[in-house]
Amino acid sequence: MDITIIKGNINYIDECEAALVNSELGIRYFDKKGSAREALMEGFDKGQVYVAIDDNNNCKGFIWVILNGAFHSFPYLHIIAVNQESRSKGIGKKLLKFFEDICFKDYNKLFLVVGDFNSAARILYEKIGYVQVGTIPDLYREGITENLMMKSREEN
Repeated sequence: MDITIIKGNINYIDECEAALVNSELGIRYFDKKGSAREALMEGFDKGQVYVAIDDNNNCKGFIWVILNGAFHSFPYLHIIAVNQESRSKGIGKKLLKFFEDICFKDYNKLFLVVGDFNSAARILYEKIGYVQVGTIPDLYREGITENLMMKSREEN
C-alpha cells in the first residue's frame, strides 16, 4: 500500500476523528462525544493537520503539527493517530518522518509529549531518536503525567 501525506482538509474529518477516538490518546482525552471533532476542526482551520492517504484517497491517519508550538520557538507534534485497521503497518513512522522532514529544514529541535499511559508510543519515539527532557504532571488531565520529549537535528 502506497501512502502519500498531504495537507489535510475538512473532507477527511470523519476518518481523522475515528482514528483519534479509537486511540489510547482519544480514550483518555476525547471521551466526551464530539470533543475530538471540535479539536480537529481547529487544526484543519489553522492548516496544521496533514493526512496519510492511500491510493484510493482513503485517510489512514493524521498528524497535527504546530510549528512554533513548543516555547513559541520550536515545532510541536500535537497529535498523531492512525486508524485501527492500519496500525502496525508503518504509517505512524511515515507520519513522524514527514514531521521531521518538514520541520528540520528550518528548526534544529522538535518536541512532543507522550502520556505515561502510552508506553507503546513512547517506545516508538525513543527508537527513532526522541529523548525525554522532562515530565509534566497533570498537564492535560489530572492523574496523567506527560513526558516531554525532544529530538535534535543531526548536524552533518
